[in-house]
Amino acid sequence: MSTQQTVNVAIIGGGLMGREIAAAIARWPALIDHPVRPRLTAVCDINPAALTWFEQIDTVTTTTTDYHDLLTDDAIDVVYVAVRHDLHEQLYGDVIRAGKSLLAEKPFGIDGPAAESVLAAMAEHPESFVRCSSEMPFFPGAQWAIRYVQSGALGTIVRANNSFLHSSDLDVSKPINWKRQTQFCGEAGVMNDLGLHGWHVPLRLGWAPTSVYAMLQNIVPERTGPDGTPVPCDTWDNADLHCWSEHEGVRFPLTVSTRRIDPGQKNTWEFEAIGMDGGVRFSTKNPKQVEVFAVRDIPGIGKEQAWQQIDVGSQSVWPTVTGGIFESGFSDSILQMWAAFLAERAGELGDRFGAARPEEAAHTHTLYAAAARSNEQGAAVAVPPLG
Repeated sequence: MSTQQTVNVAIIGGGLMGREIAAAIARWPALIDHPVRPRLTAVCDINPAALTWFEQIDTVTTTTTDYHDLLTDDAIDVVYVAVRHDLHEQLYGDVIRAGKSLLAEKPFGIDGPAAESVLAAMAEHPESFVRCSSEMPFFPGAQWAIRYVQSGALGTIVRANNSFLHSSDLDVSKPINWKRQTQFCGEAGVMNDLGLHGWHVPLRLGWAPTSVYAMLQNIVPERTGPDGTPVPCDTWDNADLHCWSEHEGVRFPLTVSTRRIDPGQKNTWEFEAIGMDGGVRFSTKNPKQVEVFAVRDIPGIGKEQAWQQIDVGSQSVWPTVTGGIFESGFSDSILQMWAAFLAERAGELGDRFGAARPEEAAHTHTLYAAAARSNEQGAAVAVPPLG
C-alpha cells in the first residue's frame, strides 16, 4: 500500500526468536490493508556467528555486537529484544530512554523490581510505545475462544484453565543452560520462562486472581555443566497455579499451568472456560479446531449436554491473503502479534486483541512472588490487585 507508514525495525538477540521475527517481517505482504510497513534494518548479537544468518535479508544494513550502535541510530523506530532475563532491565530501559518503541520478550525483567524499573523508564519517556511478546493467543482458535467468553455465552462461570506445556527438559542428559539457572532466569524459574503465555488471556479477560495456591516442581536438580561435571539446575521446572478469580462478579477457580517437563507434549498452549450455559476449549495441538459446549434440544431425545467441534480456518486479528479454509501455525501467530503491535503503535488497532501490555507483564511478577510464598507455606496466598 502506498499509504503505509514505513517503520524501521532492529533486533537485539539474533537467536531462535530473533530469526522468527525476521521471517515474520518478510511475510508482511500477507497482511491485507495494514497501515504499517516494517523493514528490518539492523541486528545485534554478542556472538558474531549469530549475525551471519541475517546476511540473506537484503534490508539489513547494520549488524553489530554492541546494542548501543542501534540506540544511537536515528533511523531505527522499533526495537525487538530477546535476551536473557537478567539483561532485561538494563536493555529495555536503555531502548526506552533512547526514545525507541519496544517489543520486549517475557518476563519483562528478571523479577518485580526489574519490571518496575522498566515501567519507571516508560513513565519518563511516554514517546516510547512498549508491549511484551506473547504470540500464542493470536492463533485463530484462541481468538475464537476469547470472543466466545467476551460474548457472555458462558452464563455463570464454573471454571477456567490456561496452560503452556512442553517437554524440552524431559531429556535428563540435556546440558545446563541459562534458563535452568536462577542467576540468569530468575527465582520464578519456569514461570519467568513461560508464564506470560498462560497469563496473557486471563489478565486481558479481567481475571487477575485474588489468591493463589501454587505447586512448584524442581524435577531435575542437576544437569551437566560446560566441563562435563554436574552443576545445580536450581529453577522450577513445572508450575501449577490454582487461583480464585472473578468473572462478571462471580468467583471461580482459575488454573494456570506452565511446564517444561510434561511428557507427551511438544509445545502446546491450551485454554478452556466452562459456564452453566456454555463452554469453549482450544489447544494448539489441533490448531484448526475449537470445541463449544451447550445444552441442546436433540430431536427425538430431548435436552442433552453436547460438545461441538468447529474448524476455525486461518483468519485471526488482522486479515490476510491466506484462504480462510486453510490452517494456521506458530509463524502465523507471530505475524499476527506483530501486526497487532504495529497497528496499536500507529493508533489503528481499534477493538482488536492486542499484544501483552507492560502492566500485565509486570503484574505476572506479583503473581510469581505470591506463588513462591504459597509453595513455601503450603497454603493459599493473597495476590495484590492488578494496577
